[in-house]
Amino acid sequence: MRSSPAFHYHTFLEESIMRKALCLLMVFILFLLTGCTGNPDNQGGKSGPVTITIWHDKEAAVIAVLEEAVKALEPEIVVMFEKKAGMTESLKLVGNDKNAAPDMYFFAHDKIGVYAEMGILTPVTDLLGDDALAGYLPLTVKGGTYKGKIYQVPLYFETLLFMYNKKYMAEKDIPATTEQLYAYMQRKTKYGHYGFVEQHSTPYYAAGWIHGFGGSLITDDGVPCLDCAEVKSALTYHKKFVEYMPGETEYATVNTLFTEGMAHATIAGPWFVPTVRAVGIDVGIAPMPIVDETGLPLAPYSGIQGLHVLKVQAQQKKNVILQVLRTLMRPEVSVKLAKVSGCAPAVESCYTLDEVTNDSLIMAMRHTAETAIPMPNIPEMDVMWTVTGNLLTNVNMSGQDVDSAAKAAQKKVLELIEAMK
Repeated sequence: MRSSPAFHYHTFLEESIMRKALCLLMVFILFLLTGCTGNPDNQGGKSGPVTITIWHDKEAAVIAVLEEAVKALEPEIVVMFEKKAGMTESLKLVGNDKNAAPDMYFFAHDKIGVYAEMGILTPVTDLLGDDALAGYLPLTVKGGTYKGKIYQVPLYFETLLFMYNKKYMAEKDIPATTEQLYAYMQRKTKYGHYGFVEQHSTPYYAAGWIHGFGGSLITDDGVPCLDCAEVKSALTYHKKFVEYMPGETEYATVNTLFTEGMAHATIAGPWFVPTVRAVGIDVGIAPMPIVDETGLPLAPYSGIQGLHVLKVQAQQKKNVILQVLRTLMRPEVSVKLAKVSGCAPAVESCYTLDEVTNDSLIMAMRHTAETAIPMPNIPEMDVMWTVTGNLLTNVNMSGQDVDSAAKAAQKKVLELIEAMK
């Protein structure tokens, strides 16, 4: 049977449509191929500026310094700083997602171990070279090192400091040793005044006393030490100081006592200094007292703030990320950051500049950096804070026996660490 003219017409029409569709598809494929021959560091192979996103949790003044520094990279590279609430958990959720993860984040060093174990970080030395941090303070490099690899470019650091009110504590009374501090507390703690106050049952603050006895909360390889002899000696010794402090040791309570002139001395971070000066207190900063029994100073924890690179983005944007890092690693950027943050530069060469050496707050932190301990960056530290806090409360505020309380705390933290595995 012969086909009808209508049948031939529809067949021709269908073939014509198919040929046009095939041509359009080939054009589209050629467009994609030519688009991919552009800058290999750009997102998706697109032409034009490369955007680098950096998450952070910092105040506006700090980020303004960084934004000014990276302007030199425009228009080829545009750096976007995005303030992120709950960054720790956000990175856990999207750190391996190339569509949601940032290129870098600006944060403290103490979560490095968690993220390294998750496999979301790239060692910065893989990008910068093995000697890239040779000119940095050893404290800051150690803080960013986990299992032999460096995961952070440090920008600045902070340590706790011994502060005193010059109106009440004369220069001759500044304690060089802990026994001198104790004698001062005995003399001056009366009529609602305190010779010295601190957050004595908060692990971040109590750690300085433990380090002063040669102890630590946890070893570098994740073994807790809450029932070690050095820790128990520190807790026992520290208890007599606690007796001359208020029962409440919350941040607000301790700081209010000092800002209202009811406490002559305290141990606090550099972030507290602007508040103290704002209320008119002439604040002095002194070296940490030496523990008479050991000859070691109180050695507080230190927090190192810096840049970390996400592995999922580094593979695609390596050369661009490298340019951003080198720009932000310049010593002049570190100095500006120190001035606005009230913290100390991570770069050693900054301490040859008059604008740094003339700043008593920065130089006090530089001095403390010789003995300060970077906060442990191992994953096990997540459970150490809570258990240690309970131990300190039991000993200092509930009157529990040090030996039994330390033994119970050690058992508890071992159980929690085992449950993490």
